[in-house]
Amino acid sequence: MKILDVFRLLFLVLGAGVAGALAQVPAAGLPPEWETRKQLSAMVANANRLDPILAQLNPEAWKEAGAPEAYVQQLQSTRRALQSLQVSADRLSKDPNRVTYAMDTYFRLQTMEQILGSLATGVRRYQNPAIGDLLFGIANENAANREFLEQYLKDLAAVREAEFQIVDAEAQRCRGILSKQPPVIQKRSVPPPKQEKQ
Repeated sequence: MKILDVFRLLFLVLGAGVAGALAQVPAAGLPPEWETRKQLSAMVANANRLDPILAQLNPEAWKEAGAPEAYVQQLQSTRRALQSLQVSADRLSKDPNRVTYAMDTYFRLQTMEQILGSLATGVRRYQNPAIGDLLFGIANENAANREFLEQYLKDLAAVREAEFQIVDAEAQRCRGILSKQPPVIQKRSVPPPKQEKQ
């Protein structure tokens, strides 16, 4: 058997074994993609409700009442965080099986909520307590979406880890099969002796 044939056979066995093993990985805990997209859409729609409220804020005017300059930066940071969350959630919605996209979306949501919490405190103190309460209310309404995203991230990571363990075990099994096979010795062909010209 030629060495190329051995490798072809090995890849066939490896491919079939991994495919069969991965088919056995339970996707327990992972919701269907349509449900994930629906939750992400709800999260972004809820976050988008912040736009008109953020447009009403004027932290420059708060400085006259003794507010620190940091609130101006927090307002800008909140707007950037909202845009980043929208982009990240859109990427995750298009490819919900990517762990990196899920992590990015989760961390961007957390960042936005933290900045928003600080900004809402300033709004309560320096502009209008009702608007500050509204900002807190919108952030709290997103709690269910945040919890869904957190659980989805954990479940997705667990599924990917289980898949990796199966692939690793299958690779170790195939490596063991290969190491037990005798080495292939190729005979070198000896070129015929050169005839001298007379």
